[in-house]
Amino acid sequence: MALVYALRPMAYRVLPLLSQRCRFFSASSRLSYENILTSSPKPGVGLITLNRPRAWNALSSALFAELNNALREFDQDKNTGAIVLTGSDKAFAAGADIREMKDITFSEAYSTNFISSWSSTISILRTPLIAAVNGVALGGGCELALMADIIYCSSAATFGQPEIKLGIIPGAGGSQRLTRAIGKSKAMELILTGENFSGTEAAEWGVAARSFSSSEECLEGALKTAEKIASFSRVAVVAAKETVNKSQEVGLRDGVEYERKVFHSLFGSKDQKIGTFPSFSNQ
Repeated sequence: MALVYALRPMAYRVLPLLSQRCRFFSASSRLSYENILTSSPKPGVGLITLNRPRAWNALSSALFAELNNALREFDQDKNTGAIVLTGSDKAFAAGADIREMKDITFSEAYSTNFISSWSSTISILRTPLIAAVNGVALGGGCELALMADIIYCSSAATFGQPEIKLGIIPGAGGSQRLTRAIGKSKAMELILTGENFSGTEAAEWGVAARSFSSSEECLEGALKTAEKIASFSRVAVVAAKETVNKSQEVGLRDGVEYERKVFHSLFGSKDQKIGTFPSFSNQ
């Protein structure tokens, strides 16, 4: 009995610590990240902010582990219909963390499939992702933006694939996605010279859907569009994203046939019965 009384003070000290540790690992806790910030600023909208200000949001394995986790959480959340990814006013992401890359060997890069995790989650994300790009988006930062479904940017934003200046090439899809966005000749010029291009040019060339005069307007515009997307039928939004993405993978004939099958399938959804015909009849 004496031993029990002796252990009570220790228990009172340990239990609060265990409680804190449980909260730390709680799936609902979004404050435990070290390299990103997450929030839900508008109904149905998840916001992820890259948060390595001293490193200009340089992309590292640790950052992508957190980013992928946050993306999965929002994607699995039935109350989230669209996600916005952004950085700071100065940097969306300045590129890959050079300190992490400088000593890696070919054997290590090849055997570990280095940076494959950068696109492993985004490529299977079903919830629409909007990149709000302000400041620099260079190298891996440009590639990360290109992975998004929609890019909004400020006119003063700076995009580029400068890897050639470091004796390497884009490794996270830059040579493929940029070429699809602006064509072979322009993409070849940018990648072979390592030259940057502005947010205004990104919008003019079709890399970005829209450019804004300030970083504040850019983020607010992205959040507003995300909120609008989130207000629509989730099953229809997911289907629309899926069919548009399919156009990047197959020929026109196969793409049209795929679209038609998905279109037919939506006639079995409750959202289509509730939303479409009453809307047309009201008009």
